[in-house]
Amino acid sequence: MENVIDFHVHPYLSQTECLGMYRESFYLDPMEARRDLEESGIMHICGSVIENGTYTSDRGFEYFRELNRKALKLQEIYGGFYTPGIHVHPDYVKESCDEIEYMHGRGVRLIGELVPYSHGWNDYSCRGLAEILDTAEQYGMIVSYHTMGEDRQIEDMIAEHPGIIFVAAHPGQKGDFLKHIDRMKRYENAWLDLSGTGLFRYGMLVHGVNEAGFERFLFGTDYPICNPRMYVQAVLQEHISDEAKECILWGNARRLLE
Repeated sequence: MENVIDFHVHPYLSQTECLGMYRESFYLDPMEARRDLEESGIMHICGSVIENGTYTSDRGFEYFRELNRKALKLQEIYGGFYTPGIHVHPDYVKESCDEIEYMHGRGVRLIGELVPYSHGWNDYSCRGLAEILDTAEQYGMIVSYHTMGEDRQIEDMIAEHPGIIFVAAHPGQKGDFLKHIDRMKRYENAWLDLSGTGLFRYGMLVHGVNEAGFERFLFGTDYPICNPRMYVQAVLQEHISDEAKECILWGNARRLLE
């Protein structure tokens, strides 16, 4: 299959933003990375630019604004190959809401992946985040979030903003995956991307499709952290219908991004 949409990639302009674990000895420049993804069958990518290292508060919101501008620069380079994701931060409510408005005006509809632990905020119960999500809901944004924190906080976030599609990143191990499935069964705006830990557990996707259907699973790799070929083959080799495979690999994401 050669029209896969990868909903969870962290593209980069330079080695500073490349999250590959062995980037010192294995680094592909942005155009080489695109060819690498295309050779895996991936024809479109989505996601945010994330810098190596941990954010410190003295850098302020300008740190996130710069990452967002790098995402726009990559969109210029990649054209229709790339859908940018943007960063917001609950300590900077006005700046984040202004950024949502600015980026929405440029056709950007994806926030995240939200990664609190590396961006200096605690969890999804932050009041500032709730205000930002109110704005995101007004603009019809999609929110990708890293799974962390207490389940109740995640559920409250999803339940209190029914107009936002929330895409959980990473299935995780069995216990976490079953929690994702439970949320998907109870909230129509709860989706899950398959990036990172989880898909290598054979039968995981069969169980998820049997329990929650295939309409809200999105293919993702977490490239350049993970090998994209392994993830494409993992979906293709699961014992689910061809219709389910096609929807997971590109159909669901195309519907969501339209």
